[in-house]
Amino acid sequence: MYIQRHLEDQVKEASAFYPVVMVCGQRQVGKSTMLYHIKETERRYVTLDDGNARRLAEKDPALFFETYGYPLLIDEFQRVPSILLEMKKLVDQRTLDGEKCNGMYWLTSSQKFKMMRDVSESLAGRIAVFDLSGLSAAELDGRRVQAFHPSIENLRDRARHNCPKNIHEIYERIFRGGMPKLVAEDLDRERFYNDYINTYLERDIKELAQVGKLGEFYDFLVFMAARTSMELKYNEIANAIGISAPTAKAWVSILERSGVIFVLRPYYNNITSRLVKTPKMYFMDTGLAAYLCRWPSAETLEKGAMDGAFFETYVVSEIVKSYYNTGKRPELYYYRDIDGKEIDLLFVEGDQVYPMEIKKAKAPEHADRHFEVLRKLKLNVQPGVILCMADEMLPYNRSAWYFPVTAV
Repeated sequence: MYIQRHLEDQVKEASAFYPVVMVCGQRQVGKSTMLYHIKETERRYVTLDDGNARRLAEKDPALFFETYGYPLLIDEFQRVPSILLEMKKLVDQRTLDGEKCNGMYWLTSSQKFKMMRDVSESLAGRIAVFDLSGLSAAELDGRRVQAFHPSIENLRDRARHNCPKNIHEIYERIFRGGMPKLVAEDLDRERFYNDYINTYLERDIKELAQVGKLGEFYDFLVFMAARTSMELKYNEIANAIGISAPTAKAWVSILERSGVIFVLRPYYNNITSRLVKTPKMYFMDTGLAAYLCRWPSAETLEKGAMDGAFFETYVVSEIVKSYYNTGKRPELYYYRDIDGKEIDLLFVEGDQVYPMEIKKAKAPEHADRHFEVLRKLKLNVQPGVILCMADEMLPYNRSAWYFPVTAV
């Protein structure tokens, strides 16, 4: 069963204006399935996971493109990055000949940021790049595509399309995760994630960087999953795994580039030196994180020591997905100062700052207690948002609102 993806229209619109469209994201999030589902009848498909196609692309890229022609969908193109130069040559030649070249090539890459330097150098101005993550709550609920914006007007509009769920249903979704194949088919969850991790370690990690022992990298993955929604402290990671701090930093970069985690940068300005500069990290698929942490069921996760961390991870990842699915980059940060005052999320738009707190409770008290600290930084602070298990959007006070996470 195919579940419609919010990014479909963005890709089709971009294909009408750009010669090349690329969709990046971690393995199994449905990149090639989505593109294959929406492609035109005449667009051919080739995957560079296929040894013969890969060998041809490596040895003779000109013959590769002669063989497959265009319009063409190239799956896992990062396996042979050298084809970008030949692709550029073909696009430019058609442009010089006065022929239409929009939509010539669609690409997928499961190495999210690794290829960006090559892409920017080879195809600057000729390519539209999109990120795709696992299924969002909005896609699963059949809600419309809409980037999350914390202004009151936008929240009210979003709340009208709310699909209420109780806390147990939320944790069932957290535990299951958003991998399309796992959600749409009756697959064994344990087997799926075991195969996923083996494929990720054996294929992507070896391609992305020289990782000495894959066993150590697996230990690192588990350690990171157990610290989702927490600050990234490279020395702490290094000491726990038995690697150097520079290696820990490089491995975190691998997870970020391959779309496994989202790194939330701290808000910082030059007005004060009292702000913490350490980023935080969130797994983009809560099901994968729960599997790595060996939580046996949604019920034990909901009642366990990491319930709050997974709830926060779920909400942040849903907000990030809402931006990816509209082809935008999220302007999200978090706030923490040396006094320990923290705000889970800051949405920054121009000179306006929207503070947001994430709470598992239905009507959390004092969740806005640190919002006031932003005014001391002389920021243009907008009404705050408390993302929680509320049934509907309600004012908490004159400067903050409860907002249901089921409408995110």
